[in-house]
Amino acid sequence: MKRIQRLFILISVVLIANTVGFAQNKERVWSAQEKPIFDQIRTLRNVPDDARAGVTKKLAQDIRRLPATQNKVDLAGGLASLSTEGDFGHDTLQEVADTLAAALKETPQPDVKGEPSYSYTELAQLVRYEDCKVDFQAPAYSAAMAKLEKTDRAREKADFELTDLSGKTWSLKSLKGKVVLVNFWATWCPPCRKELPDLQGLFDKYKEQGLVVLAISDEDKAKVQPFVEDRKITYPILLDSGRKVEESLGVEGIPKTFIYDREGKLVARAIDMRTRNQFQQMLAKAGVQ
Repeated sequence: MKRIQRLFILISVVLIANTVGFAQNKERVWSAQEKPIFDQIRTLRNVPDDARAGVTKKLAQDIRRLPATQNKVDLAGGLASLSTEGDFGHDTLQEVADTLAAALKETPQPDVKGEPSYSYTELAQLVRYEDCKVDFQAPAYSAAMAKLEKTDRAREKADFELTDLSGKTWSLKSLKGKVVLVNFWATWCPPCRKELPDLQGLFDKYKEQGLVVLAISDEDKAKVQPFVEDRKITYPILLDSGRKVEESLGVEGIPKTFIYDREGKLVARAIDMRTRNQFQQMLAKAGVQ
């Protein structure tokens, strides 16, 4: 359910009603100031990469000038979800984090089924994984940060056994001595599809140096196999139809990537789509250059 909530945020901010506590069938009403911002966020993926940083930064600034409302929090959270899809610069991410923190200060969010609302998790991820700094304290934010820390400890001790499209079984622990890039993805996920060519290129370039790419999908083989064949993906595609591995590693949104070095130590992680240059920087932490 949480992964579905994230997908809803990425597609349309208006569909995160359950996450923020809105009545399920209540129609969202946007003010004259809010509606243009909502429309730009909804179509942000259509903006060329070389212009997206500037557009994202301006949206963050525009959101910050809005009056304090629930809509403001949702717009800030929706923008945060999209801001990590690639490399748009640390200053852009910091602008987004500042806007989300300010919105949450103005309009604190209730817990959802005993868990911090997704807006606090978005902010915690920007701080923990993207090196953003915010002057923000709230019990829900602290709880979100603690949950991320707990999840990371599980990822550091990760092991799994899954079968690929050809029927071969792979386990993480058996690959000690290799550098292993574990990527969670799906055929329906636009940022996942966008990073596939870069993953294939890196696999081709570094497989002789011991790089193993394991791409994990929770979809059916009938859907995944023709998709990867059409795109000539040659690294192993593992099937996690029961989502046991995703759940054990706390994967609630995709794409996500984890890199383990030759000793099996988790040395890099990405909470969203990465460019080829960003992947190169992550691999360098495992000694692959």
